[in-house]
Amino acid sequence: MRVIASSIRKGNVLEQDGKLYVVLSAENIHPGKGTPVSQIEMRRISDGVKISERYKTTDQVEKVTIEERNYTFLYEDGEGFHFMEPESFDQVQVAKDVVGNSAPYLQENMVVKLSMHDTTAVAITLPQRATLEVVDTEPVTKGQTASSSYKPAVLSNGVRTAVPPHIGTGTRIVVLTEDGSYVERAKD
Repeated sequence: MRVIASSIRKGNVLEQDGKLYVVLSAENIHPGKGTPVSQIEMRRISDGVKISERYKTTDQVEKVTIEERNYTFLYEDGEGFHFMEPESFDQVQVAKDVVGNSAPYLQENMVVKLSMHDTTAVAITLPQRATLEVVDTEPVTKGQTASSSYKPAVLSNGVRTAVPPHIGTGTRIVVLTEDGSYVERAKD
């Protein structure tokens, strides 16, 4: 489907020269003088090469239709990450560069949204929050209430984050999967 370049957003998939590209960022630039342009950064799905393109905002680009479906995470191996479609039990393998920075937050049986083009996964969306255990942090300081000062901690998935002073080693906490930041103590 052909659309104008200024309507392209992050996460869209474009077809150019017979290859598929996932949009990493799209910015419309309106200089004081001259023609407005759309600056689009994309990653080629087949080999992960990043490219940057500049189009006039009225240029036509080929946008590919993407289907989003829920999948359950099964496991990771040397070939990539394996997910299962809950209704048909079809398994799909997703390349490591598609999962990217989300990899440490994937947990067994976690339900994620995969953006699929035909049978190829082009993008992944994790739940907003994940519950993890603190495996290493400074000891709890007696009498210190939840103040604005945070201390460093290492989570069970290896990610470093900052937690309030009252959180100790072995405590399960809820973090944002987007950046690993502390949300609250887990209620389980």
